[in-house]
Amino acid sequence: MPSFQMNQDLTYEASPIVKKNVFLSMPAEDKALPKYEEIAHLLPSPIWHGRDDVLACYNFAWRTAFANLRQANGEFHFVSNFIDTAFNGYLFMWDSSFIVMFGKYGARAFNFQKTLDNFYSHQHKDGFICRELCEHRASEHFSRHDPSSTGPNILGWSEWEYYSQTGDVERLEKIFDPLLAYHLWLKEFRTWRDGTYWSTGWGCGMDNMPRFESSYNVAFSHGHMVWADACIQQVLSAKILIQIADIIGRADDEQIAVLKEEVKHLTSVINETLWHDGDAFYYDLWKNGELNKVKSVGAYWALLADIIPPERLARFVAHLDNENEFKRPCRIPSLSADNPDYSPLGRYWKGSVWAPTNYMVLKGLEKNGYHALAHDIARNCLENVVTVFQNDGTIYENYMPESASKGAPAKPNFIGWSGLFPINILFEYVFGIHPNAREKKIVWDIRLLEEHGVKNYPLGDLSVDLVCGGRTSENDEPIITALCEKPIEIEIRYGDKVKTIRATARG
Repeated sequence: MPSFQMNQDLTYEASPIVKKNVFLSMPAEDKALPKYEEIAHLLPSPIWHGRDDVLACYNFAWRTAFANLRQANGEFHFVSNFIDTAFNGYLFMWDSSFIVMFGKYGARAFNFQKTLDNFYSHQHKDGFICRELCEHRASEHFSRHDPSSTGPNILGWSEWEYYSQTGDVERLEKIFDPLLAYHLWLKEFRTWRDGTYWSTGWGCGMDNMPRFESSYNVAFSHGHMVWADACIQQVLSAKILIQIADIIGRADDEQIAVLKEEVKHLTSVINETLWHDGDAFYYDLWKNGELNKVKSVGAYWALLADIIPPERLARFVAHLDNENEFKRPCRIPSLSADNPDYSPLGRYWKGSVWAPTNYMVLKGLEKNGYHALAHDIARNCLENVVTVFQNDGTIYENYMPESASKGAPAKPNFIGWSGLFPINILFEYVFGIHPNAREKKIVWDIRLLEEHGVKNYPLGDLSVDLVCGGRTSENDEPIITALCEKPIEIEIRYGDKVKTIRATARG
């Protein structure tokens, strides 16, 4: 495969922000990798009465994840031990950003989040970060100005999710500068003159999504198009950087004003230019001024970025519950079923169901108060993944949208981002457990009737045991057992009621 070196291009303007990137001078970690058999007791232990099949799938995911750990190597600019993408011997930015989201639950056994350190340690002097890093030599898979060289920009969201679980402010202080420099590099080199963003099929992570005019290469071209997902992701990135700056005492940095202005500008352009009111959907904009009318799951980054005017929200969300579009037997297909290029087999991003985009949509639904819909979608996709696991004994890269089957094509043992299905989606949207480490608080949205919960659940530096007894109706008040080293607040939601309890201190 081709290889390219850090800082070897001729045309760099060094960023003063990159000079503050502490990962560039960080010595390589010299620590043995943990073995699953020796650390399994440190992982959260889910309970779900009568669902040993789900628990078996959960345990398989962790066992496979620990088999994919790799050692740091300073010679290759890998400064921290990491989890491999489980694809081709390269570490992927897109995949890794999601992989560490389930890894946060296993941080007591292995700090999965430090996988992202290896992208920051590969940052070029102008802020660029390549999206694929070679694990077996000091090289990168793309030259800096290859249209497919980087993206999508969700590193900041991944770090924010880790912070929400751990409350680790020290890490926010470390990652702020590399993330800021990277965001500004994209602003300089991935925008059209109106400030909107472009990418490619590979660069956006949705390799063969049929979103172009026919003359363009679906994987490698930017298509002279305004990319809805890339624009929305930059809004999300900027908002998170602004939040981080406030927490770490850098809200007065001059670049924060730049980010605030970009959020305002992009939000306006997205809603005025990329929204089709008749279809109630956000589309890409072709160079001829036409919206491409391709309903992609990528539009739902808008939920997470919180840019949708209230009067549009219900109609936009309704597509997810429409059986002719995204409510297929296996939810959520990457491409709406009413598209002529939709494939019942999946065919990668022509309809396959993917853990990362499902998780993104669920997060967005939660943020906008659609808790019941999020639970329904989560329950559906988890049941399908577990059914396939029972039949095939593995977890796949993606799944078919029309039946409980592996996608065509789909790699097996893909842990990998598919670990999100039996870990995050189970904990957060089937069980309904949502952490806030900063406030030492848990919100538990209880919808299951069977006994369920999690023991050894991580919340910052605390370990919480959460068990809900079985019920006969969703309106029955749940009987909760909650144990922790220190008192923490747990907000319990059930039916149309809310109550607050405090965890009992362990004796």
